[in-house]
Amino acid sequence: MLLTLYLSPHGIVQEVDPYFSNSGLECPAVVLCTQTHTERHTGERYDGSQTTPSTTDFTPQPVAPGSHLRCWPDGPQTAAHLGPFSRTTNTTDIMEAVAIFDAPGKGRGLKATKEMWAGDVVFSEAGLAAVVFDSMAERICHSCFRSQPKLQRCGQCRFAHYCDRTCQRAGWAEHKDECGAIKTYGKAPNESVRLTARIVWRLDKEGSLVTDTQLTTVEDLEDHIFGMPDDDLQEIKVDIHNFLDYWPRNSKQHRVDDLSHIFGVVNCNGFTVSDQKGLQAVGVGLFPNLCLVNHDCWPNCTVILNHGKIELRALGKISEGEELTVSYVDYLNVSEDRQKLLKAQYFFDCTCDHCKNHTKDDVKMAGKEVDGVKVPEEQVKEASDYCRVTLEKINKSRLSGDYHEVVVMCRDCMKRAEPVLAETHIYLLKLWSTLSEVQAYLQFIDDAADLSRKVVEGYNKIYHPNNAALGLATMRSGVSHWQAGLIDVGHGMICKAYAILMVTHGPTHPITQDLEAMRMQTEMEFRMFTQNEYVYHSMREAALKNRPMTMMNEPVSVQDGIKNLFHRRK
Repeated sequence: MLLTLYLSPHGIVQEVDPYFSNSGLECPAVVLCTQTHTERHTGERYDGSQTTPSTTDFTPQPVAPGSHLRCWPDGPQTAAHLGPFSRTTNTTDIMEAVAIFDAPGKGRGLKATKEMWAGDVVFSEAGLAAVVFDSMAERICHSCFRSQPKLQRCGQCRFAHYCDRTCQRAGWAEHKDECGAIKTYGKAPNESVRLTARIVWRLDKEGSLVTDTQLTTVEDLEDHIFGMPDDDLQEIKVDIHNFLDYWPRNSKQHRVDDLSHIFGVVNCNGFTVSDQKGLQAVGVGLFPNLCLVNHDCWPNCTVILNHGKIELRALGKISEGEELTVSYVDYLNVSEDRQKLLKAQYFFDCTCDHCKNHTKDDVKMAGKEVDGVKVPEEQVKEASDYCRVTLEKINKSRLSGDYHEVVVMCRDCMKRAEPVLAETHIYLLKLWSTLSEVQAYLQFIDDAADLSRKVVEGYNKIYHPNNAALGLATMRSGVSHWQAGLIDVGHGMICKAYAILMVTHGPTHPITQDLEAMRMQTEMEFRMFTQNEYVYHSMREAALKNRPMTMMNEPVSVQDGIKNLFHRRK
């Protein structure tokens, strides 16, 4: 666990809450800080867990007019607690910075109506509807999408789970119709059916334009039904059949063509909803305005979920009239693989400059150069093919929790690949990234720090300087170095990560706020280190000896949370 120490004015050392416990970054370490984390006055810890959780079921209860709702330290409940499908509207959501236009070869798109700079929020948008993934229905709050160890279950449908009554009341408007339908149907259908049903219920009640800031309707969004493979069409047919069985008989009935359109829109335009830290995908939602933003492999914007709303944020200077773009796939793939993914998942051929010119493909698939002599291409291809196959096996073992087997396979593959492949080769970077995360989980911190540094060095030569994946990888590496006792390197990396995430996530995002706290703590430790290195290490070792070693949370890949922001059912 990450051990945090509080140095009081009287010289008393007091242990306080583990920090950053839900992020997968937790390792044995000592943090010397000047202030303590305390439990919230509401009875909830800063990490979202309840101090005295209730395990009883409860039934929905209406909120009386004029009732006072609980607020959170990181923002009012309307922003941080209601979840990504909240019906609240904020005047700052007005889409005054963008306009719809016909993008050549792409159809409709959005362009900037004024000049913007890195870190500017182009627009924010609350979701039309969102649901928790089937696999996480009992572990994630269905209202605020927070990860919690113990949740309270709806006493009626016995499917929806909530942090507490506040969350249950906040989500009741969306869950009311769903609750009765699940109870009548006898079970909860899959996430695609549940999301489509929530969309239809809301459209039936509020019409095609549910907010003043909505630029397009669901009816006008592309569904790509006619371009789908037969297997995908068959899945949609099955979903429609299940939807019709699930849909209440006393609700407005809809044509199959209309339902197939919405299922197609969800399949192609669903957006992944993350947990409170933004590191784990926990659900899927539909954001109509975001659907208008076209793809580019080297985009000028990024998308992040922040306090229940998506934010489109500028990555650099955007001129007035310039098209706004985001990347639908991870740039770490070579251009050929990106084009295949885009064609299969989003039904279009990418014609961006990076794809046409195969930009950086040579760097991503490069062979090693020793004393000015390059490794023969045949050996590079052989090693690349071996890594590709091995990475698939490694991923299966990682998902099954067999981490010791992951370490063995990574080590064996690295022995074969490192003498042949360049340090920017994407398969080598994926090996290092995976092994770094697992070694951190198994608490081999020095090894994790060394591997994570190599990953960051490679990413710096491939990604956009303000790419979110680069920022998160730098943060992970900084934390690993910090926990390994390399405070000078750790503090520098944490500062670099903070600068990137201030652009990609913004100052109010929970992960940026956590990083800011770490930056302040490492800065204080670094000052202590530079003043008296011996005293710093002595205090660190003394604190570690008083703390038994425990295992971290399971590793969560940074790439898993970044590369597929636009959700598509597998």
